Amino acid sequence: MELGIGMFGDLAFDQTTGKHKDAGIKIREIIQQIKLMDEVGIDVFAMGEHHRADYAVSSPEMILAAAATITKNIKLASGVTVLSSSEPVKVYEDFATLDLISDGRAEIFVGRGSFIESFPLYGYSLNDYEQLFEEKLDLLLKINSEENVSWKGKLRASMDNQTVYPRAKNNRKLPIWRAVGGTPQSVLSAAKLGMPLVVAIIGGMPIQFKSLIDFYKQEYLAAGHNEAEMQIAIHSHTFVSDDQNVIEGYFHNYKSQMDRIGATRGWSPYTKMQYEGGKAKDGALFIGNTNEVADKINYMKEIFGITRFIGHMDVGAPENDVMSKSIELFGEKIASEIR
Repeated sequence: MELGIGMFGDLAFDQTTGKHKDAGIKIREIIQQIKLMDEVGIDVFAMGEHHRADYAVSSPEMILAAAATITKNIKLASGVTVLSSSEPVKVYEDFATLDLISDGRAEIFVGRGSFIESFPLYGYSLNDYEQLFEEKLDLLLKINSEENVSWKGKLRASMDNQTVYPRAKNNRKLPIWRAVGGTPQSVLSAAKLGMPLVVAIIGGMPIQFKSLIDFYKQEYLAAGHNEAEMQIAIHSHTFVSDDQNVIEGYFHNYKSQMDRIGATRGWSPYTKMQYEGGKAKDGALFIGNTNEVADKINYMKEIFGITRFIGHMDVGAPENDVMSKSIELFGEKIASEIR
């Protein structure tokens, strides 16, 4: 099982100045943190895409390209590329270029995304939300598998025997994962296409997702795909410290981000009871000391048969030194124990 770390580039909000942390400082910290991940043996890093004041990263491929030049082994993925509002040709070109820079370490996680700011920003209608994704996924997969592309859709101009360059290094194809939030239709589509699956589990109880993952396995095999090639990952909020005071203090980081997002979605203020419930063995938060987090990841392996776990580790923008320590513990203790 591969162990990974994901980030969105959360920006801390200074109540005294009424401003978010400088995005440039945050981005430089992220790049150095990816370097640290590589050094401590993390298998994969996934960088998210947002177009909001409270996140530093709108272009994951730029961050990943910078990280590619100072890392050696870690796989570099988007987490996720909001494909509905992206151009599939450019997505392939950018990640194929990243693949060449990194000597074959690039991956794409595609999804609809849980935020919609990119749609009006890039001139897309939310009325086309579903169709945009399905069309663009179809085109991206075709570009990935065929050098000379002929394709027709309804919302994007057709392609007629056109070639997309450069080509990725390994068999001239990129690993493309389907990232889902729990919708059965999305899981079914991924299974039929034979795509690796990433399930975001950030609330409730992970066991509630077992039927969904079992459904994916069933439909994947029913579609005639090779069981040996099946890949399933979960992506969950994670933070590690062997200092209980740090774990207690992290509640304030986590609550601040949940409340900022929740204010735009009608959520009630995040409570300490939710935090403690999420940290419990059956909860969806992989927050705690090294033994607690390792045990929960192993539990996910047992109930789901996952091949990859990605800990989303910068929720609420913890300070750089605290983040770095969490990364070290994840790589040097948790990953080694699980392996």
